[in-house]
Amino acid sequence: MEFRYLEVTVADGIARVKLNRPERRNALSLELMRELIACLDTLAAQPQVHVVILAAAGKVFSSGHDLGEMTGRSEADYGEIFSTCTRMMARVQSIPQPVIAEVQGMATAAGCQLVATCDLAIAAEDAQFATPGVKIGLFCTTPAVALVRSIGRKRALEMLLTGTPISAQTAAEWGLINQAVPAAELRAETERLAARIANASGFVVGLGKRAFYEQLDRPQPDAYACAEQVMRRNAQAADAQEGMTAFLEKRTPLWRGE
Repeated sequence: MEFRYLEVTVADGIARVKLNRPERRNALSLELMRELIACLDTLAAQPQVHVVILAAAGKVFSSGHDLGEMTGRSEADYGEIFSTCTRMMARVQSIPQPVIAEVQGMATAAGCQLVATCDLAIAAEDAQFATPGVKIGLFCTTPAVALVRSIGRKRALEMLLTGTPISAQTAAEWGLINQAVPAAELRAETERLAARIANASGFVVGLGKRAFYEQLDRPQPDAYACAEQVMRRNAQAADAQEGMTAFLEKRTPLWRGE
């Protein structure tokens, strides 16, 4: 896979996708967002890829939308920018592989939205997160969708209404990220988490991820009905039968990906 604004490598079942516009603080231009959607589409179809790490070049994870594309445009232009961003966020959660954000520096506005959207996130201890659009007259309304689902209404509104950055430690306490680690250990810690996931059946993980998001916003009875259907399908799958048999036989399972 060759892209202008992404670097992609795959090894040991883990794809590392790196945002590569460091000179623009990895701003999410329309072209970069389209590339990321195309990249995720390609990875989704590769069963040998079990986990995706979303990283970034330079000192900043992402500063959000590219403001150079955000002035003097038509309503149709803005519609294309925001609809593409929404499709990108949705694709992060709809591919079968878990996506882990590896965050350094700042993640602001749509960059913070991207972190909140990823299935998991690990950040350097000196990283910061903010939704500062209110300070420039552009309220972070679409980032709010992902943010409130990660950290809850009161905390999300505090970030949205003030634009004040929060630390990585606070982000971990609030549930925006899973863990804050020393900057020197960021990549290694992210890859350790990815490797633990990659050891499982990719088929089963993909099935579980899809079901997790399908049940998430449903009333509890509907959520259980959805989960029961998935569990029935999962229990009949070859990898589930292999995994349970291997456990009983005290051996390592041999996954078939089905």
